[in-house]
Amino acid sequence: MDRYAAMQLFLRVVDDGSFAAAASHSGISRAQASKLIRALEEDLGVRLIQRTTRKLSLTEAGRHYHERVAAAMAALNEAAAEAGQRQTEPRGHLRVSAPTSFATRHLADALTEFLRRNPRIELELDLNDRRADLVRDGFDMAIRIGHLADSSLIARRIAPARMLAVAAPAYLKAHGTPTHPQQLEAHTALLYTLIPHHDLWTFAREQDTVNVRVHGPLHASNGDVLAAAVVRGLGVAVQPSFIVGDLVRSGELQRILCDWHLPEATIYAVYPAGRALPAKTRSLIDFLAARFGDEPYWDDGLFNTKAAIPASRRGKPGATF
Repeated sequence: MDRYAAMQLFLRVVDDGSFAAAASHSGISRAQASKLIRALEEDLGVRLIQRTTRKLSLTEAGRHYHERVAAAMAALNEAAAEAGQRQTEPRGHLRVSAPTSFATRHLADALTEFLRRNPRIELELDLNDRRADLVRDGFDMAIRIGHLADSSLIARRIAPARMLAVAAPAYLKAHGTPTHPQQLEAHTALLYTLIPHHDLWTFAREQDTVNVRVHGPLHASNGDVLAAAVVRGLGVAVQPSFIVGDLVRSGELQRILCDWHLPEATIYAVYPAGRALPAKTRSLIDFLAARFGDEPYWDDGLFNTKAAIPASRRGKPGATF
């Protein structure tokens, strides 16, 4: 016996006042309806409905059972309606993991605007430059920068992360401005540690590729720390434009080796595979992709982006900044 179907039919019999009407509404015969209710009564061990030739009436047990079943069905219907609404209307608690520097510099303003537009979403943002396990740690989505090796995640590109080689004008005045990547071997490098082979910098120009082994006194897992040290003249660094772009535009930092390309990374929104994407997550991903895009505002005036690094020379640094 399908108990759920029997409970639904029981409610219909009480509402319609007859087996015939309830059977017609349910798309079954009167005999099938009577048999299903009898099976329900046998399963419960009580008589629910008194049957006479003129009318049906509920027993005392039937009245109590009807009250409980009607309330339970109403709750189930409400839950189903709410679940369906959550799939179409952005609402609910949204947990997001993001790298610290990108979040503080660019996500903060973006998320403020997003929450103004979506007042029924409650956002929890966890900042960590090391990659969280989305499923194990209970995140709805994450922002990641670099190469994505986890095949259990679905990724959507929301912006490029173009790289710059930079130094402070005072440093270059004291130590000279390199004109070829190989000259960096004689310079002090400030190194970002959350990428493989972080002391090996790769530059490309036309058909030439140069790998330079660099060294220096500061190794850090956060791009803002390195940017601050570069501004103070400690050495040369390779950093994403979303961190150092404003410093270059203000003159606090100077680009070097501008005619050489550095491997370009990608900023992704990622979420676990194998489940329907809730409206709250989809709306945030759509918002960020539209806000940042292929030519993000942090690259203004820094690149000839139409002649940006070709796909064949793009690197895949597994990094977050």
